[in-house]
Amino acid sequence: MNQPLIELENVGVAFSAQRRVGSGKFWALEDVSLRLRQGERLGIIGRNGAGKSTLLRVIAGILEPDRGSMRRRTLSCQLLSLNVGFTPYLSGRDNAILSGLMIGLRQRDIVSRLPAIQEFSELGDFFDQPIATYSSGMLMRLGFSVAMQAEPDVLLIDEVLAVGDAEFQEKSGSALRERMRQGHTVVLVSHDETQIAALCDRLVWIEDGKSICEGSRDEVFAAYHRQLVLASEAP
Repeated sequence: MNQPLIELENVGVAFSAQRRVGSGKFWALEDVSLRLRQGERLGIIGRNGAGKSTLLRVIAGILEPDRGSMRRRTLSCQLLSLNVGFTPYLSGRDNAILSGLMIGLRQRDIVSRLPAIQEFSELGDFFDQPIATYSSGMLMRLGFSVAMQAEPDVLLIDEVLAVGDAEFQEKSGSALRERMRQGHTVVLVSHDETQIAALCDRLVWIEDGKSICEGSRDEVFAAYHRQLVLASEAP
């Protein structure tokens, strides 16, 4: 099998935490290990607060591990998240240009693709309005539409496919599936197990900042559901 594009070994990430007396550290990730290979569709599952979004930011290079190691081949990673890279007082059009520049597109290329971005996003006249007026679903449409113009080695997706109406969810899912058929590498965080099952062939289960299980989709889902049943039966 081909060598991993990205390999994490016992990675931990700590943030400063203010306490009633003094200060300390909060470990958003404590001990996470995983491997990502070319062309894989990796899903990250776990409950709220498990550390999934922090893990994506480590993979993207936004956060540096405080312990453990991360090895990566030279490649570009793009994080698609509702909370990354937009300026509220600028229009959707201007944010599309800036975001395109941030993900490595040349200005003339992103400008030439603005009609396609506007069409795919289905924002209509709102495309030229400040994004401070956008709903979360509209922000997702814009972010996803810009992301589809780039060709990163690894596309990291943080929950955004769960936002918006069912029609656009299907549209964005179809666009991702097409990329996957072309061999793109994707890492997806989602609470929607149906979506994870449809788009991913391998999973990592994160719990309390630790990787509990990594393997095939069916194997990891089975272990995760067993734990949920045990937790629900606990006194």
